[in-house]
Amino acid sequence: MLYDNISDEDKDLKSVGLELMFLTPEKCSNDDGITAVELSKSLNLPLEVVKKKLKILLDKNIVRVRGINPKLWKFDEYNFQRMDEDDEVFRLLCSFDDVDFDRYFSY
Repeated sequence: MLYDNISDEDKDLKSVGLELMFLTPEKCSNDDGITAVELSKSLNLPLEVVKKKLKILLDKNIVRVRGINPKLWKFDEYNFQRMDEDDEVFRLLCSFDDVDFDRYFSY
């Protein structure tokens, strides 16, 4: 494996990925994306964990980053749709069995 801790049970990576995937403009303080600090607070995860997971997603080319200080993160739907279906991160983000969609959408 390219990343030694990626498994179907990597809840933190899945949380960060899905939060970015379903991010709406109302949840961001900036149109270009969300900061790692905002993401950390909304997911109730330590900032260092969020940064590590963002780096994995960036290496997979499914998130974009703009700016230097602060960095603004945004999901790249185009690149995500073109990922290999056998990729471990792709499978993780497409496994919706345990996802509460009420977190992302209001009906």
